[in-house]
Amino acid sequence: MRISCLFIFLFLCSFFANAQSAPKKLVAQRTTSVIKIDGNLEEAAWKAALPAKDFIEYRPDFGKPEAATSRTVVYLLYDNNSVYVGGYCYEQTKDSISKELVGRDVIGVNDFLGVIFDTYSDKINGVGFYVTPYGEQYDAKYSNSNQGEDPTWNAVWTSAAKVHADGWSFEMRIPYSALRFSNQANQSWGLNFTRRRNKTGQQYFWNAVNPKVNGLMNQEGFWTGIEKIQAPLRLSFSPYFSTYLNHYPYKTAGVKDWTSSVNGGMDVKYGISEGFTLDMTLIPDFGQVQSDNQVLNLSPFEVKYNENRSFFTEGTELFSKGDLFYSRRIGAQPLRYYDVQDTSAAPDHIHAGEHFIKNPLESKLINGTKVSGRTKGGLGIGFFNAITAPMYAQVENDAGVKRNIKTTPLANYNIIVFDQTLKNNSAVSLINTNVTRDGDYYNANATAALFDLNNKKNTYKINGKLAISEIYGNSQKTSIGHAHQFQFSKTSGNWIYQILEDATDSKYNINDMGILFYNNYLDHYLYTGYSWLKPKSWYNSIRINYNAYYSMLYNKIPGQKVNGNFQVFTTNVNANMQMKNLWLVSMFVGYVPHGNDFYEPRTQGFSFRSPTRLQLNPSIETNSAKKYYANLNLFYAMRSLFHSPNYQFNFSQRYRFSDKFSITETLNYNPTINDAGYYSQYIVNNSVTDIIFSRRDLKTVENIMSFKYNFNSRSGISFRARHYWSKVVPKQLYDLMPDGNLSPTIHNDVIKTDNNINFFNVDALYTLEFAPGSFINIAWKQQGVLNNENASNPYFKNFSQTIASPQNNNLSIKVIYYLDYLDFKKRIKRNRE
Repeated sequence: MRISCLFIFLFLCSFFANAQSAPKKLVAQRTTSVIKIDGNLEEAAWKAALPAKDFIEYRPDFGKPEAATSRTVVYLLYDNNSVYVGGYCYEQTKDSISKELVGRDVIGVNDFLGVIFDTYSDKINGVGFYVTPYGEQYDAKYSNSNQGEDPTWNAVWTSAAKVHADGWSFEMRIPYSALRFSNQANQSWGLNFTRRRNKTGQQYFWNAVNPKVNGLMNQEGFWTGIEKIQAPLRLSFSPYFSTYLNHYPYKTAGVKDWTSSVNGGMDVKYGISEGFTLDMTLIPDFGQVQSDNQVLNLSPFEVKYNENRSFFTEGTELFSKGDLFYSRRIGAQPLRYYDVQDTSAAPDHIHAGEHFIKNPLESKLINGTKVSGRTKGGLGIGFFNAITAPMYAQVENDAGVKRNIKTTPLANYNIIVFDQTLKNNSAVSLINTNVTRDGDYYNANATAALFDLNNKKNTYKINGKLAISEIYGNSQKTSIGHAHQFQFSKTSGNWIYQILEDATDSKYNINDMGILFYNNYLDHYLYTGYSWLKPKSWYNSIRINYNAYYSMLYNKIPGQKVNGNFQVFTTNVNANMQMKNLWLVSMFVGYVPHGNDFYEPRTQGFSFRSPTRLQLNPSIETNSAKKYYANLNLFYAMRSLFHSPNYQFNFSQRYRFSDKFSITETLNYNPTINDAGYYSQYIVNNSVTDIIFSRRDLKTVENIMSFKYNFNSRSGISFRARHYWSKVVPKQLYDLMPDGNLSPTIHNDVIKTDNNINFFNVDALYTLEFAPGSFINIAWKQQGVLNNENASNPYFKNFSQTIASPQNNNLSIKVIYYLDYLDFKKRIKRNRE
């Protein structure tokens, strides 16, 4: 109670804040001229435009005006259809410009110039459009309440740039179809421009952005006097055609080694109103996305993979609130994928004398729909719906009779979000997710209310979440769980801190549409950090922070014998520094005393007394603007149980042979000696009587080699090869005792088995953007897996055996054509004339 009162007192008090200068304003200018987007500012309209100039340094030396020899001048115009951005980034010489062809939505080592619009002037949400010296594009969405930048958002717009002896010039045309704004006769938008000079490590903003102040959009200027513009009919179609050729050497009678397919579908975007957009994907095809980085998972928790499917990454920022949406659940592994392989499973499974012809690893997505936008009053509304098809395994008996076994039903995935922006960069939100399955399968529902409240000076914040989950259906008892999170933070200034409480009960479960590694916890977290942001003679910035984390069970576990509810306490100190040569160095020092691990035993009622750990983690990173760049990260931990050292060596290097061609290598090496972990259950009469742990040696090596070659700003080739090898060698087996300690096993019939696994993937892609938003992609993917119990072979023998093992090869061609309805209508009109 005392702590809660302290939070309220601190939040309500008035605190001193750094004075902010008045926001800059740029008066809008309408043009009737035709502007050719070629990177040259030769049109008379540019010469008559008002300049945005006198940029202010953001880093490393905040507040410093830009030098005359590297000044920035930007112009902004508009007409009935588009916004035009043009300008000049001056440099002393051409060699001062950092430039590289890297492809769309990648910055690389490039200098850039970006424009950020807050079209509703709510100081929370915005969109940014960036151009590099080669004219390549990068775009993103911004939200102060959503913690920063979302680079997955994409719009269709045009840009060009030219490199000169004393700098580089650029032009952008951003059609109104790429923006959302009101239909008011007179408007004022939030506005800022930013420029990066990568070789000097400098970044500038037109309207000053203070790194000591929380947020980006709340530190914007204004574009005033925008008159009589109307949101156009926003309707576009992106039909696609793809064809696949796949080869896997099954060498099995009746099973084809070669297969092929032809696919077609369409993405549709429709502007329902001035602020809302409908996104639809019909019969989507995600066959060309990058392969997952598969690993040997020894933990009791699932592996969380990145989302590479564009429909689930673009424009989903509203749906990510509250951690209730993990898009990989949609189209994931069928619910009963493993059950059908178990002869004791119910209701249906493979029978004696049968073998599998196929058992699909993924559910097929039939369609997906997103509706999102924001009203004039700042209410954001998001609706998401996706349907996946029922999936079947196919088996065949010795007589050649085939039958299908359902592994997952027809399922509907749904999200609805309401997000209301408030004064002082604050917001409140409500999100609901629902999974409804056909037939005798359970359903799931989860709801969360969130709040994010800042004080008037934007120096303190209180935020949190109240959530509830429900599992129901399939003639089972309904299970309802709840969770909450409360956080108080000082968000601005050299010194910042946060205090957090996070809890779920034992029934809280959001894993049908979200992701939660474990539940039943009551966690408290303290963070405090101090930053020296004013450059000195030998550094640009220094940051240091302290973290403490204390976790206990929320509910007592039924059948738990000893060890109480305490789980773990961790404490650590981090420091990092950017030096004058733009190298980065950091150090992490951590300590973890004895704890109780209720998850590693994999069985309710058991817990493992985890050892103390001392951790050290230094790292160093060279200047990324140089031709050669390297990043070295070392980690060392000593654990008290069995005197177990854990080493991690992570090394990445890149060499740029030219602005078009570069090679990158990443090596991760992780040997661990005398690690203690779960091995198996000892079962007598279908009852778990003991949990078996092992003292084991582990070794993991991951090697990734990639290169890219870009012919120009529209086309390029990328290649990525990854080999992952991990082995586990159990040295001695132990029984988990009631007090959580380990004792040499009494079960001599349990056999120690090594584990040796390899994953090899190749992802190669040629892409050509033959028109704005239209692409031809040619992809080759290769995958090989080697899994055995032979852990004695060294790395290179594992690699050669993995390459020699059966490989799945897939070649595909995909054509995507972007068609804007208004452009199409204009073309028809011109043809008729």
